Amino acid sequence: MAGAREVRNPDPHLINDDIRPATEAERHWSVLNMASLWIGMVVCVPTYTLAASLVQQGMNWWQAVLTILIGNVIVLVPMILNGHPGTKYGVPFPVLARASFGIQGAHIPSLLRALVACGWFGIQTWFGGFAIYQLLNTLLGDALMGSDLPFLGINPGELGCFLLFWAIQVYVIFKGVESIRLLETYAAPFLIGIGLLLLGWAYVAAGGFSSMLEMPSAFDPGGEKEGQFLSVFFPSLTAMVGFWATLSLNIPDFTRYAKSQRDQILGQAIGLPTTMTLFAFISVAVTAATTVIFADPVTGAPAEPIWDPTILAGKIGGGFTVVLSLFALAVATMSTNIAANVVSPANAMINVNPSKVSFQVGGYITAGLGVAILPWKLIETTGGYIFTWLIGYSALLGPIGGILIADYFILRKTELDLDDLYKADGQYRYTNGFNVAAIIAFVIAVLPNLPGFLHQAGLVESFPMMGTFDAIYTYAWFVGFFIALALYIPLMKLLPQGQKA
Repeated sequence: MAGAREVRNPDPHLINDDIRPATEAERHWSVLNMASLWIGMVVCVPTYTLAASLVQQGMNWWQAVLTILIGNVIVLVPMILNGHPGTKYGVPFPVLARASFGIQGAHIPSLLRALVACGWFGIQTWFGGFAIYQLLNTLLGDALMGSDLPFLGINPGELGCFLLFWAIQVYVIFKGVESIRLLETYAAPFLIGIGLLLLGWAYVAAGGFSSMLEMPSAFDPGGEKEGQFLSVFFPSLTAMVGFWATLSLNIPDFTRYAKSQRDQILGQAIGLPTTMTLFAFISVAVTAATTVIFADPVTGAPAEPIWDPTILAGKIGGGFTVVLSLFALAVATMSTNIAANVVSPANAMINVNPSKVSFQVGGYITAGLGVAILPWKLIETTGGYIFTWLIGYSALLGPIGGILIADYFILRKTELDLDDLYKADGQYRYTNGFNVAAIIAFVIAVLPNLPGFLHQAGLVESFPMMGTFDAIYTYAWFVGFFIALALYIPLMKLLPQGQKA
C-alpha cells in the first residue's frame, strides 16, 4: 500500500511519530479488530439512552429502533468512504485533511472535530463517573449522597466519582494508542455478553416483553401527536447520523492500521449498524420491562420506566449483580470514550505543532477540556441533547465530510501525493497553506443551518422565514454534506487556489 513506506524529505514541523504514515508492521488490525472497535464504542450509556430519547419524543419501540438502524446505515457510507484513504496511505484524519483544506487549512476541520470530541469526552466521563457513584452508594448505603455544590449543580460524591473516572482514563491515554486496540478487543465480547444477559434478565423478570409490544406511539390515530410522525422522524434521523458524524470524519485515525480495505469495510459494516440496532432494541425492551418488574406490589400499577442504565444497575438483584452491572457500565463507557473521543482531538492537536505535542499531551488537553465544559449540564434535557447538541454539531461536520469525499474520490480519483502531505511548499500549499475553495464551500454549506441552530439553542427568538430555516435545520447534516459536495469541485476549477502551488 502507498503508505507502507517512509515519507521522503518531510518538513520537520509537519510530522512526528504519531502522525507519520503507519508502517507495514503497524497495519495488523483485522476485520475482528475493526468490528471490536465499533462494538466497544457503540455499547455505552449514550447509545442506550438514544432510543429512550426517541420514545420520549413519541415513538414506539419499533419506530425508535428502525430510526436508529436507518441513521446508522446512512452514516456507514461516509464512514467507509473516508476510511479508504486511511487504509491506502496510512495517514490520520488531520493529515488527510491537508489534501483538501491545505497544509494550514487542515486545522479548521480537525480542530472543529476535536472540540466536539472534547464535549463527548466530558459527557461519557460523566456517565462513567456516575456508574461508580451508584456502585459506591449501593455498597456503602448511600454514604455519598449530599447537597449539590453551588454553581456546579452536583454533590461532592458525584464530583469525586467523575474525577476518579477521569483519572483512570488519563492513565489509559498515558499508555498510548496500542492500549486502545487491546482495550476494545477484550471489552467487545464482554460488553455484548452483558447486554444479552441484561435482555435475558428483563425477559424472565417481566414474564416476556408484552409491555414493550403494547407501547403506544404518540403519532397513532387519537395519539397526542397524531399525524406528526415525519416532523419528529426527520430531525431524529439527522440526530442519529450526527451521533457518529464525528467518527465518519476521523475514521482514518483507525483505518490507517487496517490490514486491507476489506478489513476496514467488513469490520465497520459488521460492527456499527448491527451493534447499534441490537443495543437500541435491548434499551427499549429492558426499559419497557422495568415498568412491569418494578410495578407497585400492592396495586400493580406500572412503575415509571427506567431509561438510565446506571440507575437500573443499582436496582437489579443482589450485591454481586449490582457490582457486575456497574462495572460493565464503566468498562463500556471507557472503551467508547478513549477510542471515539481521545484519538481525534489528540491527533488534531499534534497536527498544530508536531514538534511539541505528542499523543499523550493531546489526550491530556482533551481530558482537561472535557471537565471544563461541565458535561452534566449539557445533557439535562433530551430536547437539548438531540436538537441542539447532536444536530447542531452535525451542521458543522456534514460539510467537512462532503468536501473530503469530493476531493478524494471525485477530484483526485483516490490518488494522493504522500510526500507532499508532509511538505509546506508542495501541491497542498494552495494560498499560504489554505485552500480557499474548501473554506468557501464549508462556509456556504454551514450558513443555511445557522438560523435554525440559533433558534433551537434559544439564542434568537424570531427572524424572517423562521419556519423555513427551522425546516432546513431539521436536515442539517444532509444539507451541509450535499451543498459542500456540490460546490467543492466547481470552486476548485474556478479559483486559482484550486491549482497546484
